[in-house]
Amino acid sequence: MRVLIAGLGNMGLSHALAHHNHPDAEIVGLVNRSGTVDHPDLQGYPVYTDYHAALAETKPDLVCIATYSDSHAEYAIAAMDADAHVFVEKPLATTVADAQAVVDKAAQTNRKLVVGYILRHHPAWQRLIAEARNLGGPFVFRMNLNQQSDGPTWETHKALMQTTSPLVDCGVHYVDVMCQITDAKPVRVNGMGLRLSDEIAPDMYNYGQLQVVFEDGSVGWYEAGWGPMMSETAFFVKDVVSPRGSVSIRDADKGASDDVDGHTRVGTLLVHTQAGDREIEMPDEPGHQELCDTEQAYMVNAIADDTDLTRHMNDAVQSLAICLAADESIRTGQPVTLGERK
Repeated sequence: MRVLIAGLGNMGLSHALAHHNHPDAEIVGLVNRSGTVDHPDLQGYPVYTDYHAALAETKPDLVCIATYSDSHAEYAIAAMDADAHVFVEKPLATTVADAQAVVDKAAQTNRKLVVGYILRHHPAWQRLIAEARNLGGPFVFRMNLNQQSDGPTWETHKALMQTTSPLVDCGVHYVDVMCQITDAKPVRVNGMGLRLSDEIAPDMYNYGQLQVVFEDGSVGWYEAGWGPMMSETAFFVKDVVSPRGSVSIRDADKGASDDVDGHTRVGTLLVHTQAGDREIEMPDEPGHQELCDTEQAYMVNAIADDTDLTRHMNDAVQSLAICLAADESIRTGQPVTLGERK
């Protein structure tokens, strides 16, 4: 399978390494704005600075898009118009209309579209979802991911915030987890946020929180903050509460809040019911690169097996719609009522 990788930041580099080591994948090009590739395992592959030129010249079967969010929709549609399947990092787009246009294009062209929801491929997070669903709803979701970033990581965050807030960029992961557990339609979203640094644009905020209400009565909150001012106290909270008990991620050694492996690490799950507590050990958790390997293997297999990805694509639009509604609420000061789920 001929693969073109667009974007070689943290995620793009990991996806490129996944295809470099996949027996059924052949990297035919790497797109990077600098025109260079630093990783020793990726030397020798053609490097392009222009995505559309690379797409036309390499004629890939699969395009892996890990560029900044504002290019995701355009690049994905261009790839599918060129008869390529698409893996695109989250968020799928920067507007709901653009995200839906990408999904519609996948249906029209009969191309496979997988969005980078890495937690869907993590066995411990899959177990958390299953244990929570076993308790039954309605649910209370309590989740956050705050990152005390400085130096190069803060520079990366500031670059990301030129187009996407941390509430949207990170929130889609955890809102997607909420939606998988409750499986109910989201109906109302409220958001609040604050700009905590003069180093970001006046209309951007680097701390945000959303509250979402679901049709089955479930409620949830999620918060995300980036920057050197963020506290590392309780920076990683993952709780699901129901009338019958709760399921929580419990790991006392997650590392620093900007450690990418710590964002997916679980360690143990604590299931609490009135009958007592049950701790579930997760001793063989995959690291970040292993998860990217699994994610790209899923993409390759989805193409080979003609997997029906309709629910996956619609879920990606739904989680993005919730986070963008929170963004709208922050900017307008008003709650947002969501329309019918497609």
